[in-house]
Amino acid sequence: MTKRFEGKAALVTGAASGIGRASAFRLGSEGASLILADINIEGAQTVAAAIRETHGVCATAIRFDAAVPASCRDMVDRSVEILGRLDVLLNIAGIFDWNHFADFSDEAWDQIIGVDLSSLFHISKRAMPHLLKTKGNIVNASSTAGIKGQAYCAAYCAAKHGVVGLTKSLAIEYGGKGVRVNAVCPGGIQTALSDKVPWIDSFDPQLLALLNSKLNGGAMAEPEEVAAIFAYLACDEAKYITGATYAIDGGQLAG
Repeated sequence: MTKRFEGKAALVTGAASGIGRASAFRLGSEGASLILADINIEGAQTVAAAIRETHGVCATAIRFDAAVPASCRDMVDRSVEILGRLDVLLNIAGIFDWNHFADFSDEAWDQIIGVDLSSLFHISKRAMPHLLKTKGNIVNASSTAGIKGQAYCAAYCAAKHGVVGLTKSLAIEYGGKGVRVNAVCPGGIQTALSDKVPWIDSFDPQLLALLNSKLNGGAMAEPEEVAAIFAYLACDEAKYITGATYAIDGGQLAG
């Protein structure tokens, strides 16, 4: 495999599982030195060890809580201290929940907005001076719910729309300074988070059937397929791409 990230330092949040784990493995396979940041430190340590053993690159796990701004900032500082530089930031950590809007608690709203949107602000702001030095880039995890409305997930939908807006704003502001910022918008992906999806059956079976009908006959994509898009946008081959939102959704948004 081509070593597109040899000599590069990358920070991946949400790296203990799912798309974050797959993206960390992909960048590691292509030579990147890595920080794997997650609230699940045991999971992140396991992934880091597997990457070191498999690909022979530097991979270090750091625990952080995306809901706590100070933890986000400290995590970036520690990452740069360990790696010595920062070329790539993959903001992938996220949570979601489904519920009727009228039944959604204030606490659930604040938690989802904090983790899925505000953390990207705190992390990216802290990382930006380092990315300016290396002419690096950011790839954010949004969602098809960040492009099109979706019932029963008002907080998640609002947060992921916010991620798209933040991505485009930063791309415009920093494009002339050499830092690219893009977003990936997955649809149905087979991860731990997707295990919550069948719960929507109790609200509206037709909605779930509609979502599944647009995902290659109901099949969900694997995290590695999404990781390939993250890796492409983060590498120098994508040097002319910034402010973009890449959907990987099996045609969910096609019609």
